[in-house]
Amino acid sequence: MPHARRVMPDPATAAVLTVADVVFDACSALLARHGLELVHVAGGEPIPGSYWGEAEAGIIGHRVYVRDDTPVHSLLHEAAHLIVLPPERRAGVHTDATDSIEEENAVLVLQSLLADALPGAGRDRVLADMDAWGYTFRLGSAKAYVDHDADDAWAWLQARGLVDAHRALVMPAR
Repeated sequence: MPHARRVMPDPATAAVLTVADVVFDACSALLARHGLELVHVAGGEPIPGSYWGEAEAGIIGHRVYVRDDTPVHSLLHEAAHLIVLPPERRAGVHTDATDSIEEENAVLVLQSLLADALPGAGRDRVLADMDAWGYTFRLGSAKAYVDHDADDAWAWLQARGLVDAHRALVMPAR
């Protein structure tokens, strides 16, 4: 059973950090370190490869698609899906990249770590935004999940060299 469940938010009441609130070039540089390309989509246009539709980020191959109104947590979540995949598997991804519950749980943790590497975002803000956006966790919040209920996800990430033994993000060499 996955550790998180998603309930669609009411965008009018879910005030979350969006791509417009952070520096696009910083987002792009963070993704580029992981061999990904960030693609900006014009406002009001459909986002290619978006699983949830509306303003949610999309993924196709090694590209992550966003608009200015895309939540940062969505950008980081979809990027994390591609980061956990070996580069040769990324080419076949279109819209849905999850192979397993274990992978989805690891992506939830990884997106919070990526947030700390993104100026203007940060782990605590992205985790709070996940709660505001409709993610639900058995311990009550995304932060509680990452801090107290995600040992399997941390182990999954460490086994793949994405975090170290101290649960710190391992960034690829430049």
